[in-house]
Amino acid sequence: MGTGAARFILLLLLSLVVGTTFGVWAGFNPSSLSATAYVEQQQNAIRSLNTLLPAMGAACILLAGWLAFQAKGDPQMRYLLIGTIVCLVIAALVTRFGNQPINAEVMTWNPQSPPANWAQLRDTWWQWHVIRTLAGILGLALALFALLPRSASPPGHAG
Repeated sequence: MGTGAARFILLLLLSLVVGTTFGVWAGFNPSSLSATAYVEQQQNAIRSLNTLLPAMGAACILLAGWLAFQAKGDPQMRYLLIGTIVCLVIAALVTRFGNQPINAEVMTWNPQSPPANWAQLRDTWWQWHVIRTLAGILGLALALFALLPRSASPPGHAG
């Protein structure tokens, strides 16, 4: 795979991953849901995303690492990609050790009779989700700075 293809695939996959976590953050805050609605929504999301997004995130980490290795002659790109990797690893660790243990527990719940501490676990999951979303947004921003063409003058102006 050439670096052009790797750049494209990284930016596409990373945009999909971060867009998904941002969409959950912006549109699915569970704080006002009933216990039944929360459990049903969360179980559906877990079934749909719990394997897909981590796999896509891992691919992004690998692609960013390969591109950073290829950027030996461009220190700015290399360091921005290393920053991307750090942000994605943080998001992955938060997902693995913060969100996924709660996901595993939620999958055992009966939506009609969740445990007494369901709201506490919901709120803890949400805090971890906000952290990983912010890490992902920062990682995407760094990847965009690293991989989009740099221009010496604003578009439309002679340089």
